[in-house]
Amino acid sequence: GTRTSDLVKVNHRPNRSRRPSKMKPSKGLTVRDEEKNMSNKRICAPENVALNGVRSEDEKASSDDDSYLPGLPNELALQILTCLSRLDYPILACLNNKYKSLIGNEYLYKLRRQSGLTEQWIYISCSLGLWEAFDPKTRRWRNLPKMPCDYCFNCADKESLGVGTELLVFGREIPGLVVWKYSSLSHAWSKNPPLNHPRCLFGSSSYKEIGVLAGGCDPVGKIVDYAELYNSEHGTWQVLPNLNRARKLSSGFYMDGKFHVIGGMSAEGKNLNCGEVYDMKKEKWSVIENMHPRPMVGKEESTMRSPPLVAVVKNELYYADLVTNTMMKYKKSDNTWKMVKILPLRANAVEGWGVAFRGCGNKLVVIGGANHANHDNKMILMYSWEPDRDEDWSMDCIRYGVGSFVYNCAIMGC
Repeated sequence: GTRTSDLVKVNHRPNRSRRPSKMKPSKGLTVRDEEKNMSNKRICAPENVALNGVRSEDEKASSDDDSYLPGLPNELALQILTCLSRLDYPILACLNNKYKSLIGNEYLYKLRRQSGLTEQWIYISCSLGLWEAFDPKTRRWRNLPKMPCDYCFNCADKESLGVGTELLVFGREIPGLVVWKYSSLSHAWSKNPPLNHPRCLFGSSSYKEIGVLAGGCDPVGKIVDYAELYNSEHGTWQVLPNLNRARKLSSGFYMDGKFHVIGGMSAEGKNLNCGEVYDMKKEKWSVIENMHPRPMVGKEESTMRSPPLVAVVKNELYYADLVTNTMMKYKKSDNTWKMVKILPLRANAVEGWGVAFRGCGNKLVVIGGANHANHDNKMILMYSWEPDRDEDWSMDCIRYGVGSFVYNCAIMGC
């Protein structure tokens, strides 16, 4: 209930707080050895936050001077600040160094995750090297800084993934495969540590601060069965057991708390109709036969077809079918699919490329141009639909002057 304008009245005295207290790191969804391998980094609370909730009289007096919201203990003030929109955080960071330090600290976003107050934003790139973020709740846009990559990276194939407070973009520069990282804390791009097995054209997905990549092509074009886990809190990669079947151009998603990968092309150049699911506790991949809703056995192979357009909302899997231009829902009990709705855009105009199909909060989102095969049409349309509601697709936004082809799209919740 606190308005951003009320926060201008904060005290500007120097910070006289105590040494920071360290929080225990989140275990997250990881293999059993992650804590040993990643114990070199911890997320700390801002200096003037008492984590145990007990304060002496001297601490209370100091807290009144150093409080984020005068008259309130910092524990309560932080809970109020977590309720503000992420779009207001840059305004707070301009007030003084205390707020700037708080907004640039992972601790505030960790509180948001623990309180279930994360906001899922849509990050899209419709122009080479340029990214924008869209807040579906307020329907406002935010421009990201231009990525300081080389020309080769802009023109090469790229994959993107939102993990924790970071947006990862994978691609190729002149020296080789690289990973660029945008931090929503610093609002800046930087090079991320490379994969243990650098590659492209993989399937990927994330859950909170954990991301998983599976399959892909190595730097010489070989289709591989590698899998890796990324932890955004530690900024490190960890090798996972290999897939049962090597694949590229597949799609990844989280469902029932487990990472899945579906479809793609095998090392023999054949379309794969199976999926695989990874059990974090058992550290094992299991094959799900005939999981793909559009079997390609006996049909003409298409190397131009995009990875399967899949999305998960409310723990249910949906698929955008390029043949019928309809949306289908997966039935877990018997491994079958059922047609649900007609898509609001032509997803099959360029074999599935140039269109984004994502799950964002409780809604499915479809993004693309009115005629995205025509690059002269500088306009994209964004539609959303909430499952289990007897409603049609809702047009959330029309964005002019950015192009009509969605090169990359990722969802980040923090």
